[in-house]
Amino acid sequence: MGQKCVSGAMGLLCAFSLAGCGDEGGADDALAKHSADALAANALTANALTANALTANALTANALTANALTANALTANALTANGLRDPLGRQLMKYVVSCALPDGESVAVTVDGTDYTFDGSLGLAPEWGQRHGRCDLACQRWVSACVLARVDAEGIERMISIRGDNKALRPAPRELRDFPVREATYYGNVFAAGQPRYLCLPPGLTSDHRVCGESLADCPMTVVGSCGDVCEDVGRFGAFEECRTAGSTRHAEVFDESITVFLPN
Repeated sequence: MGQKCVSGAMGLLCAFSLAGCGDEGGADDALAKHSADALAANALTANALTANALTANALTANALTANALTANALTANALTANGLRDPLGRQLMKYVVSCALPDGESVAVTVDGTDYTFDGSLGLAPEWGQRHGRCDLACQRWVSACVLARVDAEGIERMISIRGDNKALRPAPRELRDFPVREATYYGNVFAAGQPRYLCLPPGLTSDHRVCGESLADCPMTVVGSCGDVCEDVGRFGAFEECRTAGSTRHAEVFDESITVFLPN
């Protein structure tokens, strides 16, 4: 199982599978190959999201975003190079690159004599992959929202539609027709201190089984309530926008960079 993306000028559909947290050894073996098929053989786990050496340490996360998302920049910096020695860090890097860079671009690195290739796909922050590029706050939030949207608690491969106020996420008419069920909206910053991670539910829903599993209490993100209460607007394609970190506007931070997932019937 793995990631399969079908993209075009007007839309994008992605299927994601997530390995269980106890399968890290197999995931590492699968990642330690050159081909795109091998890299797609495993996916982000909850542990990779929260406890890896790339983002769990604020200094390392800052070193990652302050430099270009290129092989030279990653390996030249001791903090990020060390973070890539962690299998969980490499799992997260796979999704970071996939979210940030467009299809056809990739980052190839050698870690302790083993070659790894991370492929681009969505292109939410293509500037990060350019020479002397960096990931500013908007870049960090778009990539984070994308990574959060791709968590699956059950490790089941699913086709999902991801939408938001970003030209890279504009859906095709067929995608709008085939994926009409709004699941949840995701936003945060996994590169910031404390890794703030949020989701809100569409009005009337009380669960997010794909990402959180059977209980919202076990969710790897903070569930802030109904998107109708915490988000200011609904975009043209049904994605919630300008979402807050709490229901009350007082002391709440607003994220313009949010992604709403839609599922098939």
